[in-house]
Amino acid sequence: MRVDYATLAQTIAALTEGESDTVALMATIACEVHHSDDRFDWTGFYRVTEPELLKIGPYQGGHGCLAIPFARGVCGAAARTGEVQLVADVDAFDGHIACASSTRSELVLPVRNTAGEIIAVFDIDSDQPEAFSETDAEALSQILSGVFGRP
Repeated sequence: MRVDYATLAQTIAALTEGESDTVALMATIACEVHHSDDRFDWTGFYRVTEPELLKIGPYQGGHGCLAIPFARGVCGAAARTGEVQLVADVDAFDGHIACASSTRSELVLPVRNTAGEIIAVFDIDSDQPEAFSETDAEALSQILSGVFGRP
């Protein structure tokens, strides 16, 4: 099953309309995205809880790492640089943190609030190598900005 991003975006917009609680929004997005595509093995948020530190937020899948410094891993790189991290082979990513040994590829997107500040990263892991594309990154970035970037 491959995700239909137009339908996913409409579903998430409808489910989150009028909601402003960040954790509720994250939980809904993690659930909807996780169940939209067989490639998505672990789907969730790491929240910025203090300077230079991410802590686990709502997710779907097996256990995630509890805390990730901005200086480490794919999630840390997304938070530190503010740029999408599209990693075809996690073993080739210097400093990758193996929260799950089954992870082969990863897509991490920065999540910004209405002021443009990074409040979290959205992490999707796959047990398949080279599972993600620029299309995935662009569509998911639009979904996230549509929910977290709205006034």
